[in-house]
Amino acid sequence: MNQLRWKYLFLLGALTCAGIHAQTVAAANPAPIRVAVYDDEGSPRAAAFFDETVGIDKTHFLLTHVTAQQIRDGVLKNFDVAIQGGGGSRAQAEALQPAGRDALRDFVRNGGGYLGVCAGAYLAASDKDYQLGILNARVLDREHWARGRGDVVLDFSTTGQQELKFPHDKTTVLYHQGPLLAPDGKTDLPAYTPVATFETEVALNGAPHGVMQGTTAMASGIYGKGRVFVISPHPEQTPGLDGLVRQAVAWAANRDDVPVAIAK
Repeated sequence: MNQLRWKYLFLLGALTCAGIHAQTVAAANPAPIRVAVYDDEGSPRAAAFFDETVGIDKTHFLLTHVTAQQIRDGVLKNFDVAIQGGGGSRAQAEALQPAGRDALRDFVRNGGGYLGVCAGAYLAASDKDYQLGILNARVLDREHWARGRGDVVLDFSTTGQQELKFPHDKTTVLYHQGPLLAPDGKTDLPAYTPVATFETEVALNGAPHGVMQGTTAMASGIYGKGRVFVISPHPEQTPGLDGLVRQAVAWAANRDDVPVAIAK
């Protein structure tokens, strides 16, 4: 009888230790962040850049391309972060249709993360009806949206450096007609946090000089229970800044376990 009792206690102890070990391993190796990157009308080439900068780290990210129809059908329930990349924000909005835009809003409101780059940053803003309105931001100088392509210098705020785990206060990044953002003052949305501002500018195609400098280039915000991060220029197309993109996704997912890998 005593032998059976001791065997039972031994087995119970072994199972308990195994359970604790499994929990420890799970904590040390958290599940990858599930990322849905938009790959449809209005963003014909952007997904490939996120494959190379985010999807390449398969330990910490699980990236899947999704269409506007899939978003309308509720696919985002399977993800932690949605990415809208470069292209055309109005074309993306039209492809998503009201149902898709509502699905994106609901996803973030209920705790999902959103990363918008260039057109995706335009789409997140709150000053036009077709936009998502998930970031309290307006777009400046829309008349000269086609202000050209070139490298610009960004100046990071202290908060921005902390959110992105970015070790530098400045960096150079490719810009291609992304939005110049400023606070919109919506009373039903919290103010955004400026992450980085434009220190230099691109002012081609008749765009006036002196407008771009000092405007918001990167911003973070809260929408409902979720997080929103927008980037006007293109770190996903800038050599050496792929780690910054991954950190933006990790911040949007409210995950602090992704290792820093920022070379520039």
